[in-house]
Amino acid sequence: MAMASSASLDEHWMARAVRLAAAVFPPPHPNPRVGCVLVRDGGVVAEAAHERAGGPHAEAAALQAAGAAAAGATAYVTLEPCAHHGRTPPCSQALIDAGVARAVVGHRDANPRVAGSGIAQLEAAGIPVREGVLAADAEVLNRGFLRRIAGGRPWVTVKLAASLDGRTAMASGESRWITSAAARRDVHRARARAAAVVTGAGTVRADDPRLDARDVEPAVPAARQPLRVVVDPRLTTPPGAALLRAPGPVLICHGPYVNKARAEALLARGAGLQALPLTEDGLEVAAVLDTLAGREVNEVWVEAGPTLAGAWVASGLADELLVYTAPHLMGDAAQPLLALPGIETMAQRHPLRFADIRRVGEEIRITARLV
Repeated sequence: MAMASSASLDEHWMARAVRLAAAVFPPPHPNPRVGCVLVRDGGVVAEAAHERAGGPHAEAAALQAAGAAAAGATAYVTLEPCAHHGRTPPCSQALIDAGVARAVVGHRDANPRVAGSGIAQLEAAGIPVREGVLAADAEVLNRGFLRRIAGGRPWVTVKLAASLDGRTAMASGESRWITSAAARRDVHRARARAAAVVTGAGTVRADDPRLDARDVEPAVPAARQPLRVVVDPRLTTPPGAALLRAPGPVLICHGPYVNKARAEALLARGAGLQALPLTEDGLEVAAVLDTLAGREVNEVWVEAGPTLAGAWVASGLADELLVYTAPHLMGDAAQPLLALPGIETMAQRHPLRFADIRRVGEEIRITARLV
C-alpha cells in the first residue's frame, strides 16, 4: 500500500483540528474558534481547542497537555498563532519555546494585531510553516469574526419558520407552533452559537419570547447566553417581558425620544438601552449592526416578524436565511414569510443561493445565502 503524501496527511490532521474547534459549544465569543493538533511520528501527541474568551488558546492548551513530548512535533492550527500579548501570552512564541519542528496553518488571522506576524515569527525562529491547508473549512469556523475584523460588521443570519405555503403566523398573530419540537431544539442550538439574537418589539409584545438558548446539551450558562437585542423605536417593551426574566443580557435599541419612566423601569429590570437614529421606517438596520459590532459581536441571529426580518434582507445586510419549512398549509390570509415592499418585476427579485438543505424533525431546513 502506498504511503500517504505529506500534503494529504496535512489535510487529514487539519481536518481533525477543524472538528475540534467546531465542537466547542457555545463558541468562545468574541474570540475566534481555533483547534490545534500536535502530531509526531504519525500519532497525536496532544490536541485542544480554544474553549472560552480569557481561557488558554488552543495552542497553549495543547502544549500544556503535551509537555516535553511537543518537541519535534508538527503543530496543526486552524488559525494563525497570535504573536501579541492580549489576555494570554503569544502562541507563536509558545510554539517556538516548546521546540515544535513544523507548523501547518489553516489561514492567516485578519486581526491587524496578528496579520502574518505569527507566521513570520515562527519562520524567523527556523520553523517551516505551511499555510492555507483546508483554508475554506477553517474560515467557515470564524466567518463572523473575519467579517467583523475585516469589514466592520458581523455575519447576519435571518431565521424563519414557515408553512409550506410560506406563512409565518395566522392573521390574528397566532404562530405557536408552526414547527415541531425537533426543529425548535435545532433553533435553540443555533441561538447558542450566535453572539446576539435580534427581534422586534412587536414580537416581544405579541409572543413574549425568552429568546435564550435552552433545551440543549450541554446547557448554556447564564454568562454565555447570547445578547438578546430588541429593536424598539418607541421603547414599548413591557418591563415584565419574559426575556427580561430569562438569564443573560438584554439590549433594547430605541429612538432618540422615549418615555423616561418606561426607560427607568426597563433599566431597573437589568436591560441596557441604546439610542439610535430614527427614520420613517423605524430604526436604521445598519445602525443596529454597527452597535453590535462595537460590542465585538461576531454573529447575529435575527428572529423577528416579517416586517423586521424583511428590513434586514432589503437592507442588503443579511448574509443568509435559515428557513424551517413545515409540512402544512396556513392559507393566503396568514402572514407572509417576509415583508419586501417595492418588488414589482422579476428583475427586482432578491437572488439567493441554496447552501444546504436537510431534514430536521418534520421540517425541511433550508440555508440560503443572499447573493
